[in-house]
Amino acid sequence: MTAYRPTAALAMGAEVVERVFPPELRERLGRSVRLAPRPLTGPLDTPEAVEVLATTEILVTGWDCPPLTRQVLSRAPRLRAVVHAAGSVRPLVTDAVWERGLTVSSAADANAGPVVAFTLAAITFAAKSALTAAARYPDAWPAFAERTGTDGCTVGVIGASRIGRRVIEALNADTAAYRVLLHDPYVDEAEAARLGAELTDLADLCRRSAIVSVHAPELPETRGLLSAEMLSLVPDGGTLINTARGSLVDTEALARECATGRLSAYLDVTTPEPLPAGHPLLTLPNVLVTPHIAGTQGAEVRRLGVYATEEVERYVSGRELVGRTDRGDLLRVA
Repeated sequence: MTAYRPTAALAMGAEVVERVFPPELRERLGRSVRLAPRPLTGPLDTPEAVEVLATTEILVTGWDCPPLTRQVLSRAPRLRAVVHAAGSVRPLVTDAVWERGLTVSSAADANAGPVVAFTLAAITFAAKSALTAAARYPDAWPAFAERTGTDGCTVGVIGASRIGRRVIEALNADTAAYRVLLHDPYVDEAEAARLGAELTDLADLCRRSAIVSVHAPELPETRGLLSAEMLSLVPDGGTLINTARGSLVDTEALARECATGRLSAYLDVTTPEPLPAGHPLLTLPNVLVTPHIAGTQGAEVRRLGVYATEEVERYVSGRELVGRTDRGDLLRVA
């Protein structure tokens, strides 16, 4: 007897689906589910989308998928699971998803790897004062006594998120013998010690860290977390790295600190995003702003499709989902 295969549909941007789910991955996905012949690449209220949603049991979503509102879910009476082939589910999942009791999974773990690598590269550059050295080159080379390095550098990690934890792990594994401080209101001293970090409050972390790396979620209580007051506590010559959310940092206060040369910054996210043309942070030699590229990009995005495909396979076979996300998790993750 043939095993039952639930119906599934892909819902994401047209460009996204071709990179995240190339033909060979869609073929693999189709071995465990009855996959809709065409992905839903636009609004979810078109006649075609309504027809597909009516029989969909597993919705595999990605970037550019519209939010799953109560109205959208009313068109999907058989829907049981949402497998998100991207990072945060926050822009996608609404209260209606939890009220329906749908199973939700995210490929955030797959997206985390490149963010961790990006952060570690920025930490290395920051520890070596690469931006300020580059700004003076070739007219002036840093004197031997002026040069800085990684060994014994104190790094303050804000947020023991999945990315924050992996950054801490990598720093502890490095031969540079980094000193790692951690601020996270959901972590106690014992857990911080297990992670390999010293738990402290935000002000103390800022005072003691040569490098501050932000990995906290965007929540009402975290917006503006790194205020003008907190930034002023970072020692002269310090560096801020933000690969989390731009709203966690007071943009104008940071610009003022960097304009004096007191602080440097590596920013993959900003508020607003993008920054307006001519903004000081875009022109200062001790600031590097990148266009939200720390996460999976280009050839890397196939990882998200592989992760989501494996999650669907686990779901269909009744195994535990590795990326399962519950409503309470959104209080602690981006």
